[in-house]
Amino acid sequence: MSPRPTTGPLAATFLDLPAGSPGGSVELFLDLYTGAQPLIPARAFMLAPSALRPRLPDGLDLVSVPGKCLAGTAFSRYVAALRKALAAAVDPAQIDVLHLQHLAFGASPALIRALPLHPRIALVHGTDLIFAETHRDQLHVLRETVRAADAIVVPTGAMADHLRKLAPQVDRRKITHIPWGIPDDLLTNPPARPARNSTSHLRLLYAGRLTAEKGVESLIKSLAPVPGVELSIAAPRAQFRALAPLLQRAGIRARYLGWLRRPQLWKAFTEHDVLVMPSTTLEAMGLVALEAQACGLPVLYQPVPGLSESLAASGAATDFTHSATLARDLDRLRTSPGLLSALRQTGHANAARYPLSATARSLTDLGRQLT
Repeated sequence: MSPRPTTGPLAATFLDLPAGSPGGSVELFLDLYTGAQPLIPARAFMLAPSALRPRLPDGLDLVSVPGKCLAGTAFSRYVAALRKALAAAVDPAQIDVLHLQHLAFGASPALIRALPLHPRIALVHGTDLIFAETHRDQLHVLRETVRAADAIVVPTGAMADHLRKLAPQVDRRKITHIPWGIPDDLLTNPPARPARNSTSHLRLLYAGRLTAEKGVESLIKSLAPVPGVELSIAAPRAQFRALAPLLQRAGIRARYLGWLRRPQLWKAFTEHDVLVMPSTTLEAMGLVALEAQACGLPVLYQPVPGLSESLAASGAATDFTHSATLARDLDRLRTSPGLLSALRQTGHANAARYPLSATARSLTDLGRQLT
């Protein structure tokens, strides 16, 4: 378990995703705000899923509001419904600070309107920047949230740079750099890595959502002609099924591992040789890469904003859009004596820079400054 900080301001926070959704933002949210003894004391909310309700961690409340969307009058109605639900669920007198998850989407404007008098810390996750680039209404929400926030937390400098492009009028004094973190106990007690006698082929692992910005299509197309590799995929089942025709056309027989719970994923890290991260646009930080490094799994990544900063030389950069480049870099990993071992050591040292307890302490200290 991560060390528990001293009690700090009670936060109200809301992640505009159904409980049980996949993704690093969800894992970070649950790591920080839920559990029997949360790292950050909070009233934490997510949306109630439309399907079977998953097992919920202690301290997570659900908001039953349908109609999640991104644009137009339907989005305005959705935000109004969220505001009403939050106002009914939260006693303002018990709350000290708002933690706004994402600068865009419905939760942040709803939380601001439900609790208009509290100080506001906005946390940039990455998908909010991506959607603000492509959806006019979400760009408007992002800029409104930037104006309303008392502090804006970015996990990497790249996220701050990207934010300033979308909201040029942002007060730079509001922006605070607080890296995201991974569980302390993973850093101190990673799962054992079994010895491997042969490196005749590389066991590659992709772990995460299979949405367009994750770059899996480029990975598959470029990997198709490359010899000496095996690909495993840990992803949501429906997304893997949608990927199946592309895998078939490329002639790749990927091993599907399912959508793994955290301990299962950490064990899978020990059973592979390289984690591949072919993201095409940006990553807020790439928490799955840091968790892989903590488990002794080297990371091969596309040097996009966010990843270039959090991984740098602790991982191996490549170009997943260029098959010859990818083949060369994979062959080097497979045949260069000691390279994978060196990457395991530098990777673990890099992951150790990002304990989740440090993230929680920094956010708690920032909350104290504002309350």
